[in-house]
Amino acid sequence: MESRAKQISLLDGEIDNYDGVTVNMEEPMSAEVFTQRLRASLSHWRDEGKKGIWIKLPIQLANLVEAAVTEGFRYHHAEPDYLMLVSWISPSVDTIPANASHVVGVGALVFNKKTAQVLVVQERGGRFRGTNVWKLPTGVINEGEDICDGVVRELEEETGIIADFVEVLSFRQSHNAFLKKKSDLFFLCVLTPRSYEITKQNSEILDAKWMPIQEYIDQPFNQKNEMFKFMADISQKKCEDDYLGFSIVPTSTSSGKKSFLYCNADHANRLKASRDQASTSL
Repeated sequence: MESRAKQISLLDGEIDNYDGVTVNMEEPMSAEVFTQRLRASLSHWRDEGKKGIWIKLPIQLANLVEAAVTEGFRYHHAEPDYLMLVSWISPSVDTIPANASHVVGVGALVFNKKTAQVLVVQERGGRFRGTNVWKLPTGVINEGEDICDGVVRELEEETGIIADFVEVLSFRQSHNAFLKKKSDLFFLCVLTPRSYEITKQNSEILDAKWMPIQEYIDQPFNQKNEMFKFMADISQKKCEDDYLGFSIVPTSTSSGKKSFLYCNADHANRLKASRDQASTSL
């Protein structure tokens, strides 16, 4: 089989840190040619002791899905432009992780200190359609997007308000969201507005306005629903400068990859000051 594999052009695969291989399919080919190359590649990878084999199929190569499944591959996840298939070819226990289990949502508490008002919206669709409930602007974080950036983007898209991220006030986890397949992490964030003129997103937002904080808190919906009541209480405490949330500390690895650490705002300031002092002394 090894000699035959050498005669057939193998698929290009990138080796990962877990003895796996990822194949990014780009070259158009027939299902017959793909099957031959896949079989030869699998034989080669088995001889090398590889374990999990991933095949990323762009939507324009959907003709190869059946061939891959016939050779033992299964669906792992899909995005608008590709399907990811996977197969465990090792005799050891299959340790391929499941697809992402959570969707990350954000809510924006935008407080105008001069008028003691918060920015609120009424949505055209979803659970709040036709309820007359005024709620904080919310949205979903995109793939590869930081929470602190995503909430700023969602706010501007829905209301036209430009604001700066300050901190995460709280977060909650729920389950059976999005077709009852995913869990949901929702982060309530506070932002400081840099603009105040509202330009609402007509496709999703029915109305948007600045509302006195107490009027927002006292809505019957917030008082009757415990989760919303608690979040409204946290929002009120923050507007009264009586609550500290989780601020961000930018971090980076030796490879230059950047990320954010979220921690108590006081401690975040101390960490950043300590790093600045160390940098100045160099």
